[in-house]
Amino acid sequence: MKQNEKQKLILIGSGMVGARFLERLLKEAPDTFDIRVFNKEPNAAYNRIMLSPVLSGELSVPEIMTHDYDWFKKHAIHLHTGTAISEIDSRNKIVITDLGASYAYDTLIVATGSVPFIIPVPGAELPGLVSFRDIRDVNFMIDSAKDRQKAVVIGGGLLGLEAANGLISRGMDVTVVHRNEVLMNVQLDRVAGGLLKKSLEAKGMKFKMSANTAEILGSEQVSGVKFTDGSIIDADLVVMAVGIKPNVSLGRRVGLEINRGILVNDQLQTSVNDIYALGECVEHQGQLYGLVAPLYEQAQVLAEHLVGKEAKYQGSAVSTKLKVTGIHLFSTGDFNDSPDTESLVYKDLTQNIYRKIVLKNNRIKGAVMFGDISSANWIFKQLAEQNDMSAYRDTLVFGEGFEPSTIQNKQKEKVA
Repeated sequence: MKQNEKQKLILIGSGMVGARFLERLLKEAPDTFDIRVFNKEPNAAYNRIMLSPVLSGELSVPEIMTHDYDWFKKHAIHLHTGTAISEIDSRNKIVITDLGASYAYDTLIVATGSVPFIIPVPGAELPGLVSFRDIRDVNFMIDSAKDRQKAVVIGGGLLGLEAANGLISRGMDVTVVHRNEVLMNVQLDRVAGGLLKKSLEAKGMKFKMSANTAEILGSEQVSGVKFTDGSIIDADLVVMAVGIKPNVSLGRRVGLEINRGILVNDQLQTSVNDIYALGECVEHQGQLYGLVAPLYEQAQVLAEHLVGKEAKYQGSAVSTKLKVTGIHLFSTGDFNDSPDTESLVYKDLTQNIYRKIVLKNNRIKGAVMFGDISSANWIFKQLAEQNDMSAYRDTLVFGEGFEPSTIQNKQKEKVA
């Protein structure tokens, strides 16, 4: 490479994490790289988390764009939308698009994200079945709600509930099907899940719990869903929201080492020279991450590494703070009871408030909250740092405002 010649950097995927990586890289080294970005979606970069308000009609697509075409143009980044990379020639360091065009790189970043998991049942390919993953899915659901009446949402996790809420707000009759007996069972325990179900039923959402889908019914278009117990729910729209899996198809074709996701080290390097990966497609030290906070940490580490700084990604402690159809939820760690743990619980079921903190050896192991999530950040900090909570036990379930030191200081102020 000639002196002062910019390094050719190609980024595959301009989702939230890819866009954050570009921001950080430009901040670290604004004039070092000639950047080219490929996005299979026909858009620039947008906030995927805000698709739910678009579906419900609270926001429009332009309002959730985080990095529009002008941003890429302003930073002299070559953006290719509606373009997928079909092949990577790692020996000659070239990517080839689905249109047959080829581009050389010095450094390649794979940020292909994840893909929705579709239950492999008969009828899953019928028109009228959609996932809830991108703007195209949202537009399809919005159009469907104009002339269709009944929807079945398969999956009682966050995405499924948000999809159901959006379709109800557009006038559809919606039933949520969940294979577990607890809604959002990854994030909530039985009590919190029950409170959530009760609150959503009051808003008109219907549920079929502990149900397994056997078949999507219909000939030319979905007409219903059949379950393993033989029961059937009529539907002219089916939303599949049962989870996601790392999108590793491109990585597999180029020969990257893959387990559940593309394997990377602490610098986000893959098993092939000059190819890095970050985001939901990545597996680091046996962990996959689907929340945005740890993925933003990966983006920062990779940007620093590429400009020669010593940077390591060493995994992330995660917490989930959500607002599901106006209801505040929080969970972190392992909040299930076990013989070697003890639980501190506060319930005010008349106010739909539930707070539970699980301790092991006086250190927070997990927590779950419904309705009132005050001090959630403080509780997460105590868990992440594994601080001894012996002095806070009597008031810990109420959060930071009840720290002994805080109470003592307030008492001193009153005396003064």
